[in-house]
Amino acid sequence: MSKTNPSFLNGVPELLVLQLLARREMYGYEIVRAIQEETKDAFAFGEGCIYPYLHHLQAEGWVSSRRQAVEGRSRNYYTLLPAGRQRLEDLTREWRRVAAGIGLVLEGGHA
Repeated sequence: MSKTNPSFLNGVPELLVLQLLARREMYGYEIVRAIQEETKDAFAFGEGCIYPYLHHLQAEGWVSSRRQAVEGRSRNYYTLLPAGRQRLEDLTREWRRVAAGIGLVLEGGHA
């Protein structure tokens, strides 16, 4: 499989990041690795993709961050806020609607 992601996947990183943060607090590179591992390499979003999403999510008030020193390095840990949970619910609902519609077409309208 190609290591690049098709352009129609815009917005998927946001959905995946919010879903992971709904489970627990995480730092940026941990999120990158979790997406890769949990999707069995179906998605390869690097740090250059994920960090801008994290900053956007924080600016929107959907996540918060805190800095912590770990093994001599400083990491930003991100936590989902209540408004972020609502955003996740909205995005999940929309993704399921879109996926169901695509499924209908792919299956010839007999899903």
